[in-house]
Amino acid sequence: MYLDKIWQLDPWRELDRIHDEMNRLFQDTFSRTPIRSYPAINLWIKDDSALVTAELPGYDVKDLDITVLNDELRIKGKRNIPKPDKDLKFHRLESDIDSFRRTIDLPFPVESDKVEAKLERGVLTIVLPRAEFDKPRKIQVSTK
Repeated sequence: MYLDKIWQLDPWRELDRIHDEMNRLFQDTFSRTPIRSYPAINLWIKDDSALVTAELPGYDVKDLDITVLNDELRIKGKRNIPKPDKDLKFHRLESDIDSFRRTIDLPFPVESDKVEAKLERGVLTIVLPRAEFDKPRKIQVSTK
């Protein structure tokens, strides 16, 4: 009992908590990509293409808007989250995001007319072929 009270009154623990909250606040406010960005984006690259994945449970293909311009990918989505009865109060709410908008800077320009996207079992996969003019080219060296 006595140890429980000491733990609750520990000022260092409280300062650590406040420090973490301030870091999250400033990261969300001043960063182009906040810590809590939704959805989380994974981006892999090869010499000739890039692959982007995002987990989008509950989204339908018709609710997604994907655009590509040069080296920028934009993904927008909207879904309807069922609301519980009016007499219920939430105790914990972690899935309240009903719409999102993400802009991702790609590592190179892409052929926007050749981009392929699919949504399977709540995972969006986008294949972005690198623009021909931007692909690395091997230079043949000649001798005299």
